[in-house]
Order: sequence, then C-alpha cells, then structure tokens
Amino acid sequence: MAVIESTESPRRAGARRGRRRPGFVVYLALLAVAVTSVFPLYWSFVVATSDGSAIAERTPPLTPGGHLFENLRSVFDKVDFWLALENSAIVSGTVMVSNVLLASLAGFAFARLRFPGRNTLFLFVIGTVMVPSQLGIIPMYIVVSDLGWYGRLPAVIVPGLVSAFSVFWMRQTCEEAVSRDLVDAAAMDGCSILKTYWHVVLPAIRPQAAVLGMLTFMAAWNDFFFPLAVLDPNESPTVQVALSTLASGYYTDYALMLTGTTLGVLPVIVLFVLLSRHIVSGTLRGVPGVESKRGKEKR
Repeated sequence: MAVIESTESPRRAGARRGRRRPGFVVYLALLAVAVTSVFPLYWSFVVATSDGSAIAERTPPLTPGGHLFENLRSVFDKVDFWLALENSAIVSGTVMVSNVLLASLAGFAFARLRFPGRNTLFLFVIGTVMVPSQLGIIPMYIVVSDLGWYGRLPAVIVPGLVSAFSVFWMRQTCEEAVSRDLVDAAAMDGCSILKTYWHVVLPAIRPQAAVLGMLTFMAAWNDFFFPLAVLDPNESPTVQVALSTLASGYYTDYALMLTGTTLGVLPVIVLFVLLSRHIVSGTLRGVPGVESKRGKEKR
C-alpha cells in the first residue's frame, strides 16, 4: 500500500495548529470583562431613574425606577446642562478635528519628508510629554488672562489644538502605513506635498486617525481641572464643570449627579458607535494574521 507523505512544512503545520478557535474559558473571561466594564454605566442609569433615598437602602435596587424624567427636570433646573453639552461638544469636536489634521501633517513630515533637524525637533516634541501638565496651569492661566479669553471657550480650545502624543501617534502610523516609495512616486508624478498628503497619506492612515480622534475627543470631553480654572461655571460651563456644580453643596444628591453623568456619557457612546468600524480596524491593524486574513477574504 502506497503511503502518501504530507508536503506541509513543520512551521506551516505549527502555525495552522496555533490558529485554533478560542475555547469556552476564553469566551467566559471575555464575558466577565464585558459585564464588569458595562455594569458601572448600567448602575449609573439605575440610580438616575431612582430617587435620592434608593442609593442609601441596605439592598440597593438593580432595576431601573420611575424617576428618570423627574431627575432630568431637576438637573436642567439646577444647572444649564444644555449649554454645558453645547460647550463640551464645541470644545471636544474642535480639538478632535485639529489634532487629527495637524498631528497627521506633522507625523507625515517627521516620517517621510527630509529636512534639517528633523530628528532633533521630533525628540524635542516627545520630550514635552515628560513635563507634567499641572506645571503649565499657572503660565497658561496668565496667558489666557492677558489675551482676554477668561470665561470664553478659546481658553480651553487653543491649548489643546495639537498634542505631543498625537504627533507621536501619527508619526508612527505614517512610518508603518505610508510607503516611502509611494510618496516618491507621487512626487515624480508632479503631486505637491499637500496633494500627496490628501490623496496618499490620509486614505492610508484613516483607521488610526479614527482611533486618535476618539482618544482626543474623550480627553477633551473629560477634562475638568483646566476648564474649571479658566471658565465661569455659571456663564460658560462644560459638562464636567456642570457635574461638579451638581456634586457641590452640603448634601450631594447622587441621583441628580448620576443623571447628569449618564447624560454626559451619551455623546461619547454615540461617537464610538459612529467610528466603531474604523476604531476596530485601526486597533487590529498590525495584529499578526489579521491583515493577511482580510486580504484573502477580499480576494
């Protein structure tokens, strides 16, 4: 009887065996992580639908109550939450767009353009990350006051237009996603630097740009200390400053505070849902086997 020997190499066979589907324990661990992550948000919603005494009960409720609309009216009566949401949306949206645009331009320049002092300037940008942001509060407050921006949104928008982390993120992205040969070919075809950036670089870095946009939006939306220092809580609050107003006073009404917290989280969730496809793609890019598998599926 003839024996048919396998021509599959040991390395390929080992890789095939290593790509076995996850077992029950893995899915159970993922489910536990998902429940642990979602439960605080669900608990905030439960308290937001209850009255103030529910959280002090010996057995706190685990199901939503019937006081949601009453708590919402109380929140909007105590603080101008619509204005806070509008201000936070303006600040976070502007900071998100400017970081993605300016950081991608800088990252493209540091990664693929040749100019004197490129590495030194990049090291200087990265070195600013080592300086704690709290050390810059007083100088920035003085600058904001001298410019007449106290109590106005430019006071919190301009300092966050671009960050060293965003530049570093986009530089690493351009190093991996944008080929030098492709940039040189575009230059030989007569494309200017801006045209190369718009038609070559941006399509290649879109998933990572979505991740950066989400991170910068969340950072600007959750920023509390500097907006509290340079904005008037009564005239131009952001969401976090408005929440601090709800939590202030001799007695803290946790139902109202968590109602405002639930309202403040909703825009971030909506943005994540809108960008989820690009965020997942940008997060998985670089994971071994993912890109090759997608390429085979497309073919």
